[in-house]
Amino acid sequence: MLIVGELINSSRSMIKDALEKMDSTLIQEIAQKQVEAGAHYIDVNCGTQVYNEPEIMAWLVKVIQDKVSAPLCIDSPNPKVLKAGLSSINNNYQPMVNSITAEAKKFSEVIPLVVEYKVKVIALCMDDSGMPKTTEDRLRIADRLVNDLVSAGVKEDDIHLDPLVQPVSFDSQAGVAVLETLLKLKEQYPRVHKICGLSNVSFGLPTRKIINQTFMIQTMTAGMDSYILDPLDKKMMGFIYASQALLGKDDFCMNYIAVHRKGLYTE
Repeated sequence: MLIVGELINSSRSMIKDALEKMDSTLIQEIAQKQVEAGAHYIDVNCGTQVYNEPEIMAWLVKVIQDKVSAPLCIDSPNPKVLKAGLSSINNNYQPMVNSITAEAKKFSEVIPLVVEYKVKVIALCMDDSGMPKTTEDRLRIADRLVNDLVSAGVKEDDIHLDPLVQPVSFDSQAGVAVLETLLKLKEQYPRVHKICGLSNVSFGLPTRKIINQTFMIQTMTAGMDSYILDPLDKKMMGFIYASQALLGKDDFCMNYIAVHRKGLYTE
C-alpha cells in the first residue's frame, strides 16, 4: 500500500497563504506531520502560482527536503514545472510525477521527463476524447497507456494507473465503473499499480468523509493499492490498516498492531 499525502497543495488556502509569505516553517510542519502519520510520498502542488510556478516548485522541493526524508510526488500539468521540481530533488529516493495522460500532446511532453529522471508516474485514464464515461473507455485508455509507457522504457512496477474517480452525485454509476475497471486491470496488469484521489467521488454530497471512507474500502477490495489522500485523517488511515489486515496483506496483522500501539489511529 502506498499513500501519497495531499496536503501541500496551493488550492488549499493555508498553503496558498504560506507560499505568498514564503513561510517555510508551515510547509515543513505539514510535510513532517504527513510523514509521521504514514504518508510514503509527499505530493507537491503549487498550481495557483501561475506567474512563477516553476520557481515556487523548486523552492518548495528544497524547503521540504530540508525537513523530511521522504520521496516527493511532483504534481503539475505543466512540463516546465515538473522539470523544475524533479531537477531540484537531491535525495536518493525515487520521485513520482503526477501526472501523464494518453492525450497526444501531454504524453509527448511528459514522457521524456519520466524516462530521464526514472520516476514513478501516475497515468490518468484520459485521452484526447476527454474524461472516460464507461468501464470500457477506461480499459481502452489504460491499455494504451501501459503499452506506450512500457515501450518508452518505463517499468510496469513504476506505473500507477488512475481510473479517474468521478462524483456519484452526477452519475450514479461512476463508482461502479471504477470498481469494474479495477477488477479487470488487476487481471490484465498484475504488476501495474492502481491509484486514485478519493474525494471526487463524494463531491456535492453531505458528510463526504463517510462516502470517501466507504469507497476506499470498496476500491481496495477491487485491487486499488495506492491512494492520494489526507494522512492526518485518523479514521481513514485506521480503515486502511484494518482493510489491509482483513485482505491478507498484513502478515499476522503486525502493521495494524504497531500503529494501534502508537495510538496514531484512535479517536
